[in-house]
Amino acid sequence: MKKPSEDTQKILETLQKAVNEALDKKKRLGQYAVIWRNDRPVAIGENAPASLIESEQ
Repeated sequence: MKKPSEDTQKILETLQKAVNEALDKKKRLGQYAVIWRNDRPVAIGENAPASLIESEQ
């Protein structure tokens, strides 16, 4: 697999940092977040709606 360019790597790191900061902020505010997992949207957090919480299969 080809190694990403330096610019591409910097962009990826910046995006990862921004997402981590946004998720941390939502957690501190007591808000849930919706992420993509196993080909579908899933809510994470204490007050997440039951219809979006991932169930064990």
